[in-house]
Amino acid sequence: MTAHPSLDPIATREITAALAEANKKFMQRYPGESNRRQAVQTVYGGAHLFKADSARKLGEVALRSLKEYAPDVQTLSGALGVKLTQKIYDRVVEKLQREPVEDFRLDFEDGYGNRPDEEEDRHAHLAALEVARGMKEKSLPPFIGIRLKPLNEDLRARSVRTLDIFITALAGETKTLPENFVITVPKVQLPEQVRAAVQLFELLEKKTGLEVGSLKIELMIETPQSIINERGEVALHSLVDAANGRCGSVHFGVYDYTASCGITAAYQTMGHPACDFARQMMLVSMAGTGIQLSDGATNILPVGPHRATQDRQLTPEQLRENREAVHGAWRLAFNDNLHSLRTGFYQGWDLHPAQFVARYAALYLFFLDGLESAANRLKAFVEKAALASLYGDVFDDAATGQGLLNFFLRGVACGAITEDEALATGLTLEEFRSRSFLKILQARRK
Repeated sequence: MTAHPSLDPIATREITAALAEANKKFMQRYPGESNRRQAVQTVYGGAHLFKADSARKLGEVALRSLKEYAPDVQTLSGALGVKLTQKIYDRVVEKLQREPVEDFRLDFEDGYGNRPDEEEDRHAHLAALEVARGMKEKSLPPFIGIRLKPLNEDLRARSVRTLDIFITALAGETKTLPENFVITVPKVQLPEQVRAAVQLFELLEKKTGLEVGSLKIELMIETPQSIINERGEVALHSLVDAANGRCGSVHFGVYDYTASCGITAAYQTMGHPACDFARQMMLVSMAGTGIQLSDGATNILPVGPHRATQDRQLTPEQLRENREAVHGAWRLAFNDNLHSLRTGFYQGWDLHPAQFVARYAALYLFFLDGLESAANRLKAFVEKAALASLYGDVFDDAATGQGLLNFFLRGVACGAITEDEALATGLTLEEFRSRSFLKILQARRK
């Protein structure tokens, strides 16, 4: 029996052409998850305090906190309320020694405050010189940037001036930018604010001789209007589109957002339902676009209330209170970080180096707990793709494959997973280092 279709290809030509055009536009807007490395952590610190060796010094503080308040895995497990393995503890220590800070943001906003113009001018210039020195000495973290003040009507002039002074001084010293440098614009409300920032970037690139397109923007979602605009539309796409290709990441600001929603200070926490709503809106809006997302920070810091002096040692009771305060803050941050990871946010902020302990403990538990199942899924996915190739079929689910690959890329990059452990997927180190599921498939077809 011979099958005979009813539709004439000539009659369907316009329909299929229109569909092909629509599919191409969709694929351009939603190319799939990016294979760029994403920092798992961003440290925010006052720009006036930044030094070329700040990342190393912050790591030293984090290690001292770990050794003082959790010198072994049993103590850290008790503090966090979860059973950790020695492997996790050892990898946390190694990370704090090797690369304690993945991303640092020199902050001219909340971590800096409002100061006289002459003072902020001076700090913007000096901070740029420290970044330049860090570039020369190779002491900067893998990702770095500055956070300006908002571009609202009250602060836009100060924000623009700080941007100008910092970039002019940095370019004057180095003629280029640090790798993975970004400019964070907080409290974005309007596409016009993003568009203005990009136009300023273009002018600065021209004036300073920086490469065209080198200044990148990072948007902070801290107001309800940046989630849903005045027309009741989801606002995120219009904000990202206004960046004209310069935006690669969007961060969530928990405390300004909850305050804008009218939530009182006592309930402004990472786990508030209003925050979960905003995160899900961000996740759904940016899914498949390649835009990377970051969560905010736990604002209870792991710092004891008592400090010893040269003349006075702490009493046993004060030592106990310090330990309880640090352990309690660690547990809160640990649970907040796990919640972020489970809801699809692989990056978050830290405000104090002692928080690094909870950050990496949560990350390493998350990645190592999911290692075996993720390895089996990725291995099966690659085998399925290879089978399709063998029979001349087109494998059309590469985006999902990239998502599975990114689990390992993130885990290896942050130190949670070793390269040897990643080989359980059946991929080679060369394939992993290509960072692209599509490239892996293409190479295997050959």
